[in-house]
Amino acid sequence: MNRKQAVRINEHLLDAYQAMDDARMAIAGLGKDERLKLEDLLQEVVAALQQKLLAPIYDQYPDLEPPVVDEEIPTVDSRLEWSQVRLPPSLTEADFDSIIFSLLKPQWQKTARMIILVEGRCQELSVPISHAAIAARLKVLADSNRIEGVGDIRMWRYSEVRLKD
Repeated sequence: MNRKQAVRINEHLLDAYQAMDDARMAIAGLGKDERLKLEDLLQEVVAALQQKLLAPIYDQYPDLEPPVVDEEIPTVDSRLEWSQVRLPPSLTEADFDSIIFSLLKPQWQKTARMIILVEGRCQELSVPISHAAIAARLKVLADSNRIEGVGDIRMWRYSEVRLKD
């Protein structure tokens, strides 16, 4: 392909990439079963777009590749399991869940934001609790389908939670 063709194809593929990102956000609003199925399929399509279509263009015309945004690589913030958490004597599991549910909304919120909100409420109640313990409880609630979660809850800034519909 010549440069003019590469530029045209690249523009269309970048538009498609943006459309898939918009689709990813729309998929996040679906129910858990549908969301998980479609997220995996969309990720396969995005990977193919990057590896099989865009990469060959950038190999031939490196200057067409968009500049790399200084992005942080998502990492697990805590591996603490709920079974390892010991709540303060003044806080039962049901009380802790009540605090969490009082702060959840039907709209998606970053897990990191929920952790900070729950921590603030616990401080108001003079109940010491760690960020990792809050995240572990959010993960259990999402895994048990009591709340909705998208992404790996252990990656606080790269996952979201909300009340079930």
